[in-house]
Amino acid sequence: MPAFYVSCLLAFSSGHMFNYSVIIYLQEEVAAPAMAGLGFALCFGPPLVFGWFAGAWCDRVSPLRLIHAAQALFIVALGLLWWAHHYVALPAARVPPLLLAASLAGVAWSFVAPARMATLGRLVDAARIKPASVTFNLLVMLGFGLGPLLIGAARQAGGWPAVYATAVAGFALASLLVLPLRLPALQRDLKSPVLADIRAGFGAVRDEPLLAQLLIAAILIYLLMGPMQLLLPRLARDRLLLSEVERGSFLGLIAVALILGGLGTLLLVKRLHHGRSIFLGLGAAGLLFALLAAAQTTAQASVLLLAAGTCGGMVVSLIVAGLQAHVPDALRGRVMSMYTMSSQVIPALSGLAAGFGHKYLGLLATTVVAGAVLIAAALGGALLMPRLRRAAT
Repeated sequence: MPAFYVSCLLAFSSGHMFNYSVIIYLQEEVAAPAMAGLGFALCFGPPLVFGWFAGAWCDRVSPLRLIHAAQALFIVALGLLWWAHHYVALPAARVPPLLLAASLAGVAWSFVAPARMATLGRLVDAARIKPASVTFNLLVMLGFGLGPLLIGAARQAGGWPAVYATAVAGFALASLLVLPLRLPALQRDLKSPVLADIRAGFGAVRDEPLLAQLLIAAILIYLLMGPMQLLLPRLARDRLLLSEVERGSFLGLIAVALILGGLGTLLLVKRLHHGRSIFLGLGAAGLLFALLAAAQTTAQASVLLLAAGTCGGMVVSLIVAGLQAHVPDALRGRVMSMYTMSSQVIPALSGLAAGFGHKYLGLLATTVVAGAVLIAAALGGALLMPRLRRAAT
């Protein structure tokens, strides 16, 4: 298991290095902010199509094979970034290969996340699955935080080629670490159509209220991620009047808070009432985020952001642990792919809504509305999702 965990940290850190590399390169080297937004969308758009098939294939073949294939595709995409940087002279002419690389990475993301979740569920027994899932989710959040830090260090050491080489090395080592792993065999019907497998996954979620309600809770917490990413930079600049360096440090608190929430959950996972903690965490995160609109100083805003992010990290960790604990092995890939798609699609949609709110309501009003929506969702969920509310573990 330690080798698998290290492999996960390497893979997710390298994956987020790729995402940030596309965005930063298009912003700074090509001076095309609109293309940077498109590049980000291409990194996470393909799971809308390929995520369903990724989940089905995780239940058909060994998810370890899909991990190796997805990480190899990431390496190909990084090679394309390197080629564009070295051999395409005009910055504007680098845009097509960069966007193609982002699309390839989006396909890779479609498979690598559910495949690793499916692998985890097959590596550990039922007694250890919840703490193992919390640990896994902590590594995902740590990789999210390490990505931009590694880019900064690599660029300082050797420019963009060093960034690409570091990410390639991370993926290569991540694959080497899981080579010795062997998973228990499952009974599979490889003759049935993949679409039939996808429908079976939906049927399993429909027939098991706890799984359905955990997935809905995931959608609710990820509603906050879009407004966080879109509104906080403007709050830091226009409300708190922070410098560029100070804004970077302030926004970095999001990753720190998510990690703190994951660590706290890891320590308390056997003591918490999971259902009540999820709804309390949702409501608290919404309230704390709304209060950011009233923050007058950087210290006040930092404390509120840390607290809101910590609640969010706890909720996400408990949801992942609950899904892993209650999903049958034969359906694990399909159900976990639904979760990973929600983690990618919902922030994009809620961020879009926050953008319109910012335009028509203003920054502070939209911040309050975003928090209030999550509070209302937490209250409504607690009333309408009794199976999850009663789930102690």
